[in-house]
Parts: sequence; C-alpha cells; structure tokens
Amino acid sequence: MTGREGVRPGGRSARVQQAVHAAVRALQESGSREMLTIPRIAERAGVTPSTLYRRWGNLAELLADVSLERLRPDETLPDTGTLAGDLQAWGDHYLEEMLSVPGRLALNDIMASTDDARRERCRRYTESVLETLCWRARQRGEWTPEIPRLVDGVIAPMTYRLLYDRAAATPANLARWIAHSLGGPADRGRDPA
Repeated sequence: MTGREGVRPGGRSARVQQAVHAAVRALQESGSREMLTIPRIAERAGVTPSTLYRRWGNLAELLADVSLERLRPDETLPDTGTLAGDLQAWGDHYLEEMLSVPGRLALNDIMASTDDARRERCRRYTESVLETLCWRARQRGEWTPEIPRLVDGVIAPMTYRLLYDRAAATPANLARWIAHSLGGPADRGRDPA
C-alpha cells in the first residue's frame, strides 16, 4: 500500500472508491462472508478486479478500508453539557455499534489490516473525537485531562474489551473508565485500574 487511502481522493478515484465501498456493503448485507470475493465486488462495482488489487492489494485490506469508514459517525458528536456525559454518550453509541454483528466484523477487519497508514487513520480519528470533546469542555470551563490519559484510560480498555471480552464492554464499565480518567486531583497522576 502506498498510504494513498489517507487522502480523500477526488474525481474518478473517488467514484471508484464509492462504488467499491457500496458494493462491499451491499454484498455484506445480502449474503454470507464467503460471498465477498474480489471478482464479485469488482463486478458489483463495475470495475475490473485489477483495479481493486492495484488500489487495496488484497481482500483483507479492502474490507479494512470499508470498515474504517464505519467508524466515522454520521451525526455530530454529543453535547450533554459535561465532558463525562459527552464521553459516555459517544462511548455508549460506539459500544452499541461495535457490539453488533456488522460492527464486530468491521473491528476485526480493521485489526487484521497490516497497513500502518490505515491504523494511523483509525488512531487520528479517535484522537480527533477526544480533542473535540475536550475543547468543548474547556470552553465550558471544565478541567480536561491530556488526550493520552483518555486514550489509556477510556479507549484502550474499551477496545480491549470489544476485541477479547465483549461481556465486559458495557456502559457501566465505560462509566467507570471515564470516572477514573476524569478523577479528582488525587487520581490524576495514577494509572486507570
């Protein structure tokens, strides 16, 4: 991979990406995972298989690219009036989405990707959500932790649980991770449990 997928393509390239992503989503909805092959996706998208191989390299990377788009919210970020509330509302929605069958498949596809640029896009997306929520909180006069603290205290346990212990990926545990990450001055130097 050349890392081009980090840049939003324009013109024909954008149309091809849209058509291919739509073809993957349609095939995912209409049948089993075995229905997803490069030739079927290419036929559905109206392109040649070589176009898919040239752009994505293989099926796993194509599925990861489509899945990464799923992480971007269609709606605006929640604004509940507090950073804790915003993190909880965003996290609740994220957990619900990623615990669904399509969400679990999307998360697995992203984790299976060997493309560092795609993983970097995923990291940047998550950090941009946290930065936006913290910026709004600071505008309201709230104290906010550094982004790495939120990544380590909220995002890391949430991701771990989604991947390896779905039963523990709950709104109640999310609230606990948030509370610890936003804890009082005595808690601010300690690592989350």
